[in-house]
Amino acid sequence: MSLKDKVAVVTGGGSGIGRACSIQLARDGASVAVWDLNAKNAAETVRSIQSAGGKAAAYVGDATDPSVISQTLDAIRAEFGPVLILVNNAGISHFKAFLDVTREDLERVYRINVFGPFLLTQAAVPDMLTAGWGRIIFISSSSAQTGTALQPHYASSKGGIISLSRSLAQAFADQRITVNNVSPGFIDTPMMRAAPVDSDVIAQTSPMKRAGLPEELAAAVSFLASTQASYVTGQTIGVNGGRVPS
Repeated sequence: MSLKDKVAVVTGGGSGIGRACSIQLARDGASVAVWDLNAKNAAETVRSIQSAGGKAAAYVGDATDPSVISQTLDAIRAEFGPVLILVNNAGISHFKAFLDVTREDLERVYRINVFGPFLLTQAAVPDMLTAGWGRIIFISSSSAQTGTALQPHYASSKGGIISLSRSLAQAFADQRITVNNVSPGFIDTPMMRAAPVDSDVIAQTSPMKRAGLPEELAAAVSFLASTQASYVTGQTIGVNGGRVPS
């Protein structure tokens, strides 16, 4: 699936799912902008890509801040060219019972998980419209599909991402821009391992009895970014080990 001459932006590209997506898209031939708040992690992802012969550069900044979004996209365009693939992966998870969720908790989760991807996509879409081609991929969550008692704010924010991807798919379908979201189940990432739950026990609740690998999710992102996926838009692609059967 060649993405030669395509520029991809991956937010949260410094670790976990974002790192795997960045490496896979570079392997597919894209020039990858690895965007993360953690400069060290972003640099490590870039080194992995470059050591394999790929093209990548690290960008550090808050992908929810409109001025940072504008400045970073300008820097990416100056180095690589117009942004034609956008993977909105950056996000946070948070565990708290509904009655204990504070306004600050709610605003932080929604700012990072919803407002940031919304604003970044707004800023990147003009490149795709000019080119007459684009791929927008959101990372949602199977928690948005099943609900979760200890993550009502997180699950609802990811539900918003699913609705946003479907809305944008309809808005840009006739412009050769596809918009989809990949819905992970329990994926073995630093974020999952840091969660205040027993990840091994949770993974056992999956029909496959194991956590997924970031590379398995990156494979779905790779397909959705490809030219072969030109008639796939508005879809939620579950990479969840059977947790959500449809």
